[in-house]
Amino acid sequence: MLRAAHLPSPGFSVLRLSFVPTLCFSSFPSCYLRKVSTFSLLPKPHIPNCPRLLPSLSPNPVLPMVGYTCPRAAASFSSESGSGGGREILVQHLLVKEDDLKLLLELEQRTSKGVDLSDLALEYSICPSKEEGGMLGWVRKGQMVPEFEEAAFGAPLNKVVRCKTQFGWHLLQVLSEREESLLQDIQPEELRVKMQDPSFVEEAQLIDVREPDEVAKASLPGFQVLPLRQFGSWGPEITSKFDPRKDTYVMCHHGMRSLQVAKWLQTQDFKRVFNLSGGIHAYATKVDPSVPVY
Repeated sequence: MLRAAHLPSPGFSVLRLSFVPTLCFSSFPSCYLRKVSTFSLLPKPHIPNCPRLLPSLSPNPVLPMVGYTCPRAAASFSSESGSGGGREILVQHLLVKEDDLKLLLELEQRTSKGVDLSDLALEYSICPSKEEGGMLGWVRKGQMVPEFEEAAFGAPLNKVVRCKTQFGWHLLQVLSEREESLLQDIQPEELRVKMQDPSFVEEAQLIDVREPDEVAKASLPGFQVLPLRQFGSWGPEITSKFDPRKDTYVMCHHGMRSLQVAKWLQTQDFKRVFNLSGGIHAYATKVDPSVPVY
């Protein structure tokens, strides 16, 4: 059963995302922090020596496992964070040493009797994820070593299964699954072409996260203004104002704030999100000189 304790904390998310949105404004209501755990107003947590499922650096997000220092990959504003059409799974696990097979079998037997895997991970796992009850969060294919990936994506929901990797023996459990979402940059030139089609402006979901004083200086038609500093007022209602199934385009001044919001929209199950690369500044300087530059 998926419980609140199964959800990964913001600190653990930092270890597995290629970039993590961080909001730094005082108007964010503290009572909403749990609902938007991808955002953090707290200082960035210390990143410990942590294992990774992929031993080499990659532009794609990698999950922690054992034996390597897991640095935060630099933010990439031109790569897709999902290819669409696939699925993501919510996984928890525990890890023991290769020569602890007897212990693993005992723990597996305890799960068959109803003991929660997350409780066993807290006590016995040697993976740093033990502090999160073994939670690895939402993952997709390509983020894990082959043995773990094969076992995880082949496992029935909620069934505890065993697998062996270069790091040792694992017990893993898939708690939920969902359709993989898409997040990618859209270049000003491409957006300009789309903006020429009246049906695009009417049908697409266009969001401008700049502040009102910025919008007064320069704007694009069709964009609904949702100032980032007012996130506390519109964030909780985002899925009632917009349809997560529709294409959603996000814009700011230079593409940084909009990227934060675009990543957050993914956590709210928006399936196709596009971030305007370079923001309205790039749009004005590259494709539409009629738009003021500020």
